[in-house]
Amino acid sequence: MDEASKDRGDQGKMNERGHRKSLVGTVVSDKMDKTVVVQVERLTVHPRFKKYVRRRKKYKAHDEKRQCRVGDRVMIIETRPLSKDKRWRVLKMVEKAV
Repeated sequence: MDEASKDRGDQGKMNERGHRKSLVGTVVSDKMDKTVVVQVERLTVHPRFKKYVRRRKKYKAHDEKRQCRVGDRVMIIETRPLSKDKRWRVLKMVEKAV
């Protein structure tokens, strides 16, 4: 650590962005303007039966370039609230739909 960062204390960390959640899911709707609905699937263990259960959740994500189509696999990242329902942004396209 250099002397300048020691003097700042925690002020040096304020310029860095915090850790943001990122998820990978499938686009299920692209009918809105600059917004896509992404369905994220995860596996959880059932508390009683100890079997894996698929849990799905839909997120509305901001797609500035309007490049996502239904069936595409995309990575979304958490961001500030953009509207009533939108708190996620499309970071990159993982896989194009066939």
